[in-house]
Amino acid sequence: MISSILKSDMNLLITICARGGSKGIPGKNIRPIAGKPLIGYSIEVAREFSSRYNADITLSTDDETIKSVANTFGLSTSYQRPEDLASDTAGKIPTIALLLEFEERTHDKQYDFVLDLDVTSPLRTITDLVEAFELIQKDNDALNLFSVNYANRNPYFNMVELKDKGYFGLVKKGDFSTRQSAPPVFDMNASFYFYRRTFFDQKLTSSITDKSLVYIMPHVCFDLDHETDFEFMEYLLVNDKLGFEL
Repeated sequence: MISSILKSDMNLLITICARGGSKGIPGKNIRPIAGKPLIGYSIEVAREFSSRYNADITLSTDDETIKSVANTFGLSTSYQRPEDLASDTAGKIPTIALLLEFEERTHDKQYDFVLDLDVTSPLRTITDLVEAFELIQKDNDALNLFSVNYANRNPYFNMVELKDKGYFGLVKKGDFSTRQSAPPVFDMNASFYFYRRTFFDQKLTSSITDKSLVYIMPHVCFDLDHETDFEFMEYLLVNDKLGFEL
């Protein structure tokens, strides 16, 4: 059974950010994948998580079509992402921070935690979210937590970079005969991020801080950056190859 340690007096906001423009995969946030608009996967798990913790869910987008599709999944908003945060160079954290301010004014309350669900990395389960939330609640000093997978490449063993005089060497110094014997490293899979409210109070600009935790996903999870990623994820979903249910 999935447990919950959330205190009854805590307030949680779930954010879903989906801008209209995308150069890599045009319209990817609402593009159908396995018969469902991509954003639908994030909204559905947000609603399930919200039902467990009485959380508020909100959407940041500059696109009316995305708003319309989100509304069909029960998520509506009056918030309009400003133009300066809708470009492909705009940072995610300022986008979340401004949305957080809007929702706190709207609901006349301060949130203790923010859960951000990335639309383009939907391979997360409700168990992932609950277990990750419990992790950050147990560490009062932690500012945030993000999801990761074990990396296939290791900078101590089989990743190289340009060194002096045009020669190449390992990214990190080490003398390991196998990747398994090298220190474990992780890929950020961009699927979800938990933030304490104090993270935003400190005006931090990176999700990697000196007080960050990680949740290691026990299953495949990856971000949709290229057309081939989209096709591969759809294949996994349509052919029931994930090994878990979303």
